[in-house]
Amino acid sequence: MAPLMPYPPPTAIDKYLPPSQHTGKLFLTLTYATSLDSHLSIPLTKVPLSGPETKSLTHHLRTFHDAILIGVGTVVVDDPGLNSRLPGTPLTRQPRPVILDPAFRWKVTRESRVVQTAERGEGLAPYVFVRSEVEVEGDERKRILEEVGGKVVVIETSGKKKWSWHVLSEKMKELDLHSVMVEGGGGVINDLLAEGNLPLVDSVIITIAPTYLGQGGVNVSPRAVTSVADGKRISAVKFTNVEWRILGRDAVMFAQPDL
Repeated sequence: MAPLMPYPPPTAIDKYLPPSQHTGKLFLTLTYATSLDSHLSIPLTKVPLSGPETKSLTHHLRTFHDAILIGVGTVVVDDPGLNSRLPGTPLTRQPRPVILDPAFRWKVTRESRVVQTAERGEGLAPYVFVRSEVEVEGDERKRILEEVGGKVVVIETSGKKKWSWHVLSEKMKELDLHSVMVEGGGGVINDLLAEGNLPLVDSVIITIAPTYLGQGGVNVSPRAVTSVADGKRISAVKFTNVEWRILGRDAVMFAQPDL
């Protein structure tokens, strides 16, 4: 794997980063790279979007968070390391990988990249969040995770069709994870941008690559919102404190949800 390109981190972005002291609220940063047609990828295909400068930015941002969170679809397709690869990053600045895997369908093995990364001491082992209906005791995958310092975290979901982000946030704080950087995939991002979950998001950092992926991509597009007053469509999500930076070939938006 090619080393990350050295670059000067963008200046004056502290307001988009977690505070140095825990406030009691989970600080949630939503960050991802998208094409001009708002696609993250092509289904079941790993498509690099970030240029070297913005890829380095991502790894820089990871060092400010207690955890990095992705959905199971992303880990299955990409087999990511889920660490910061900035040279000289100590283990104390590495984020804890959190994988949302309701049905525990990730076929984790000792050769999985995130497991290998933890074994080499270059990152932390993942916590895998599963539904309480899933049987995990005696599962070899659970043993593999625990051998490198990870764990399967059971979330009580009996009778509920969908996880609650409020419950997930409280669970992460219980695990001493007070700031989390959410990187995907599409279902996770769109769910957090939904009206009821958006107040949980503190910061949004989006890389826009100068490319179209074409129709049929994995799309970021929040659910439609209608006005209570007249029933007409209104903006689903708006942002405030918006700043744009150009890093190499990419444009990066730093912003906060306008609630």
